[in-house]
Amino acid sequence: MELTQLETILLIEDNEDHVEHTIDALREGNVVRSIIVQKDGDSAVKYLLRKDAWEDPKKSPRPNLILLDVKLPGKNGFEILEIVKNNPDLKTIPVILLTTTGNKEDIELGARLGANDYIIKPVDFDSFVGKVKGLGKYWALVSNMAGN
Repeated sequence: MELTQLETILLIEDNEDHVEHTIDALREGNVVRSIIVQKDGDSAVKYLLRKDAWEDPKKSPRPNLILLDVKLPGKNGFEILEIVKNNPDLKTIPVILLTTTGNKEDIELGARLGANDYIIKPVDFDSFVGKVKGLGKYWALVSNMAGN
């Protein structure tokens, strides 16, 4: 899988330092064309469901990947994950949870809710690349199922 295939990543993260570090890591490898940042759970859900300011699909392109912080103001990462994986228009988007601790219970809950993987913050580019490469088969399967 070519990492340059990622058109859009949605980063849902409230900590400005983590946002900057994650964006730096993604830009370092030139793996994505567009990074959309949402800083709280409620705004992220509005973006994903195309509500309010995000009704126009041109303003809210579907991401190829969601990087999702577990602890957020408003809806938390698990609530957002559940919304994504229960929505027919969103459920095939891979979701990688971002956690500061690697808490076993959080990781297990995320897996039960449909997360594809997790990364311990701050995001390291090599770790990110490894996780995205691991999703290559998933993307290929989804692409074939969608007829792309």
